[in-house]
Amino acid sequence: MRVYFIFDIKEQFINLYKGNERILYNILKEIYYLEKEEVEYGYHLFKQLINPIEKTKIDRYLFLKLHQDIPYSKRKDIHYYNNLYRDEISRLTVKKSYIKIEAEQLSSSFFHYLNQINPRLFVCEFKYKDYFFLEQFEEKETI
Repeated sequence: MRVYFIFDIKEQFINLYKGNERILYNILKEIYYLEKEEVEYGYHLFKQLINPIEKTKIDRYLFLKLHQDIPYSKRKDIHYYNNLYRDEISRLTVKKSYIKIEAEQLSSSFFHYLNQINPRLFVCEFKYKDYFFLEQFEEKETI
């Protein structure tokens, strides 16, 4: 299972790390794996890097865009995409500081819809060391 964390990085850091996304990924990975004693430091660093996520806006957008699709459903705060024809099972949860996608496969249909909201969202998969901006992912998918 893949677990993707998606962040809305502040514009100045996007400009600073464009072309060097690995450095941005490493900063976020270090924050993710911080010890309990260092959480306060990590919290302040994290707040400097990211913009808050507009939870209500994204939840509403996804629901309105997908509610008529057969593979889509929503229960409480979790969006589900279960497309058996594409062998895809994905769960998306929107938090105030990040979006989390749990996918049974390498990709998720949610990436496409999130890209329509904000193509500059930064995606990290810490276990398998994968990272990209959504706009880059969409470019790869269309080639």
